Amino acid sequence: MKFVLVSGGVISGVGKGIIASSTGLLLKTIGLTVTTIKIDGYINIDAGTMAPTEHGEVYVTDDGGEMDLDIGNYERYLLTTLTRDHNITTGKVYQQVIEKERRGDYLGKTVQVVPHVTGAIQDWIERVAKIPVDESGAEPDVCVIELGGTVGDIECAPFIHALSQLHKRAGRNNFAQIFVSYVPLVGEQKTKPTQRAVSDTRSAGLNPDLIACRCEQPLNEGTIQKIANMCQVEQKQVVAVHNVSTTYHVPMLLNNQKLLDSLDELLDLKSISRPTARIDLGSQMWDQWVGLARGQDHALGTVTIALVGKYTTLHDSYISISKSLEHAAMYCRRKLELVWVDASHLEDETLENSPAEFHKAWHTVCTANAILVPGGFGSRAIEGMIKAITWARTKGVPFLGICLGMQLAVIEYARNIAGIEDAGSEELHPQAKNHAIVYMPEVDKTKLGGTMRLGKHPCIFQPGSEWSKLRALNGSASQIEERHRHRYEVNPSMIDQLEKAGLPFIGKDVKGERMEIIELPDHPWFVGVQFHPEYLSRVLSPSKVFLGFFAAAAGCLDEVTASVNKAK
Repeated sequence: MKFVLVSGGVISGVGKGIIASSTGLLLKTIGLTVTTIKIDGYINIDAGTMAPTEHGEVYVTDDGGEMDLDIGNYERYLLTTLTRDHNITTGKVYQQVIEKERRGDYLGKTVQVVPHVTGAIQDWIERVAKIPVDESGAEPDVCVIELGGTVGDIECAPFIHALSQLHKRAGRNNFAQIFVSYVPLVGEQKTKPTQRAVSDTRSAGLNPDLIACRCEQPLNEGTIQKIANMCQVEQKQVVAVHNVSTTYHVPMLLNNQKLLDSLDELLDLKSISRPTARIDLGSQMWDQWVGLARGQDHALGTVTIALVGKYTTLHDSYISISKSLEHAAMYCRRKLELVWVDASHLEDETLENSPAEFHKAWHTVCTANAILVPGGFGSRAIEGMIKAITWARTKGVPFLGICLGMQLAVIEYARNIAGIEDAGSEELHPQAKNHAIVYMPEVDKTKLGGTMRLGKHPCIFQPGSEWSKLRALNGSASQIEERHRHRYEVNPSMIDQLEKAGLPFIGKDVKGERMEIIELPDHPWFVGVQFHPEYLSRVLSPSKVFLGFFAAAAGCLDEVTASVNKAK
């Protein structure tokens, strides 16, 4: 097993996840099987109970793991399917160690951070690194590990020690480190933060093999030489990762700087046996990637999507959604203009308190080519979302509702078309007499962490739904599988009344009891899904839900549907 560690210094949030994903992609293009692991120093067991406005979205895997958003980057870039164990947290490790201590597994020894916690981290990495993650079913050749946070963080100390020991355990030519630093531009490109961060990393026990410098502009030759001299590395070990038009150009940027050659020298990649078929597949993958990325520079036009949500102050709260729209835009050869609308600004209260914000928000919604209402929890801004849904439905504007967005579309229809004026949600409108949305019966209402319906579940297209635009994108398939994260559902006792009023539930679970998809006929695109299609969208394989939504907004749905079915 070969290991590539991606860690960082100076500041967090400089793009370690994109660099780790891009590195993995380049390794895949030469026929290697690649897996990824994300390490987070926080004590939470998982990201499930964290506020989206602080930590970004919660990403969900097939097995129901609630993960750090960087896991999504890996799956989107590498076409892999990871598990909950591919995200390691301090909480998970300590929980495991304490459970072993309670069982007596340490045979009366004093349990300490070193060697017991650090040993558990190494064992975890080596175990998970061997799990097959793609359709080949092969054990991975290379494991890319991203260490969250920055060097010097207290919570990272045990992981840094463990990774230093893993380097020794892995042996010669089996471990390489890419250190991501930030080179600020203050009149000139400043190298001192990088020098200091590399020094701190070495003091902590890790020795960077490559220094990836994030910068606003391409690094000057003098800057590269100075970093190499002051950090005691060769100039070819300094990789410049400057701002580019889209993150999909980063793999090409790294490839132009011969990152694969550097990794080959460090890890002896040529010694790894690779079937010819896998090498050919990797080459095709690279050609397709380059074609899509460069195609954005020659897009046929711009499509404006209004995302009407609750957590718009931090765009990472909806990162999988924005990436899924980008995938669809590249497929349709259009540029995406994603505009963020705080749903509370659409409500009458905002009109009274801040008319300018109210009118600006409504102007954005009314002029967008399409409207998307994503998931979320809590009652804030709900009526603003419902107003946006009403606009999309009545004005023939393409609409996509995801999870909460689908539930609110059901409530809006129940109120305005089915005549159930006080229709509401058990979560959002507890005083309402007619709950169109209710708790799922199996949910434990006393707990929040890990109590939702999570992971991949099948959805069956219902008989008589052959007219569906979404179903047409899936060809002859009568069933799809999608990832879920919800604890509420459409009230089963209200289904007949809603369907008789003209709201078709075209997708249901295997038992036909849980509503998965709504779609209105005689509308350019009005679709609501209980699942989260963004979790399965990939750069080279866009989600059909997002592809149809975007194509409808771009006016090319028929063309795209024909293209998708021809490709099958």
